[in-house]
Amino acid sequence: MLNLGLLGFVGGLLAVGLRRPFLWVLAYIYIDVVSPQKIAWAILPSIPISLIVFLAAFGGWLVADDKTGTRFTLRQFLLTLLLLYCGYTTLTADFPDAAADKWSWVWKALVFAIFLPLTLRTRLRIEATALALVLSAASIVISAGVKTVGGGGGYGTLQSLVADNNGLYEGSTLSMAAIAIIPLVIWLARYGTVFPRHWTVSLFAGALVFACLLIPVGTQTRTGLLCAGLLAVLFLRTTRRRALWFFLMGAALVIAVPFLPQSYTERMSTIENHQADESASTRIAVWSWTLDYVADHPLGGGFNAYLGNQIRYERKDAPAGGDGYVVDKARAYHSAYFEMLGEQGWPGLLLWLLLHGLGIVQLELTRIRLRKSDDPLDQSDRMLATALQQGHLVYLFGALFVGIAYQPFVYMLIALQIALVEQVRRRRQPARRFQRTGPRVMRPLSPGNTA
Repeated sequence: MLNLGLLGFVGGLLAVGLRRPFLWVLAYIYIDVVSPQKIAWAILPSIPISLIVFLAAFGGWLVADDKTGTRFTLRQFLLTLLLLYCGYTTLTADFPDAAADKWSWVWKALVFAIFLPLTLRTRLRIEATALALVLSAASIVISAGVKTVGGGGGYGTLQSLVADNNGLYEGSTLSMAAIAIIPLVIWLARYGTVFPRHWTVSLFAGALVFACLLIPVGTQTRTGLLCAGLLAVLFLRTTRRRALWFFLMGAALVIAVPFLPQSYTERMSTIENHQADESASTRIAVWSWTLDYVADHPLGGGFNAYLGNQIRYERKDAPAGGDGYVVDKARAYHSAYFEMLGEQGWPGLLLWLLLHGLGIVQLELTRIRLRKSDDPLDQSDRMLATALQQGHLVYLFGALFVGIAYQPFVYMLIALQIALVEQVRRRRQPARRFQRTGPRVMRPLSPGNTA
């Protein structure tokens, strides 16, 4: 029944797209985030559904969509440069087969991020895309949250819809994404028009936020805890009652701590001493190796260049009588920043930082531009810019500790940012004034005029 249900749902999305081709764009977001082909065990796994829906989304836009006012932005240009540069480093990679395997999904994430803003011409489409992205992630978050409440959590053991450790199903990545979408969930509940403001919408949004906060507990990832702390600080900027917010945060911690599993509190305590935990200790060693590597390979080693590393690090919990050192090979970067540096070198890292930094600045300028407006639409867009900025900052902070430089979910957030900034620019730019003039008429010179 599950296979037939998923097949029917995906088939239904494709069918309704024949009438509204933009729905194919939303269908691709769902398929790329949730990966229903991994959930099913028959029929869907044998169909290249992701490629089919992407081609349908692009073809629908190319043939049937209105392209009035569409333009290619600076951040889309940066995405294109990053795509081309990643293609170049893949051809010259240290490990060609491993690089080609990662390239097979990275290029789709970058191409879709370049393409998506071209389709988001209207305010409704931007909201629908934000809603599709949130609900797609929510399907994973809710499942993982329910299992956490039922005692099924644990580091590396919490399973959501599938027994997979890739993409959004990886524990640290899911923790980061769950915290990053909280501002969007709140914005959709307050300003959404697809599901207008109602107590049932507020109830679902509140339950979803609670589920998002459960994910760092269920996955027992330090990244999720740190991201949640950052988001709490970011909320202080926009809340009018900071004293009340401080009180609520403190009360929530006091109430929550006694209910947290002992395994979670023990793992979080290792934040204070990274050398007490092997997974944290290896980060420092891998980062040091990466800096030495790019000193000799400034253009990077291509995707999965970490396979060539060999690291030696000290452990404080080594058995008595040993030298306390561990030698390991092919350890992952454990950081998006060092992932970009090791794989794409300094040019790739600078492009990536510029892409993200420019987004934060553009969203801040959008907030400032709309700050004094009394127009409800402007106020809604200002709060959407705030939500996207907060989610992006959570990602950039979480990316310090997780290798998620090419996470498709994040590039969809970037596409949303580009579309919002462009729409506000078009709506707020001064209207051109055209002076209507008639045809030239040759009039005879009056006696007092001279040629």
